[in-house]
Amino acid sequence: MRTTLTLDEDVAQKLSDEARRTRRSFKAVVNETLRLGLLRSNPASARPFRVRARRLGLREGMDVTNVEDLLDRLDGAARR
Repeated sequence: MRTTLTLDEDVAQKLSDEARRTRRSFKAVVNETLRLGLLRSNPASARPFRVRARRLGLREGMDVTNVEDLLDRLDGAARR
């Protein structure tokens, strides 16, 4: 597939240097580098994000199911 890709100057220079160093074509170096980058960003290999539950430490009588009432009790009527 042929496409146009605009590279930052530093990236293009590193790819060119790698192509010269390994005596491979620029195209081969770009494709290999992209493949490696895509493999590393594979979400299947990443560890799942876990949330540790903690107590909120709310005072007795505080009900978090009614947000408006909770805000009134915490901030007072002046918040409106």
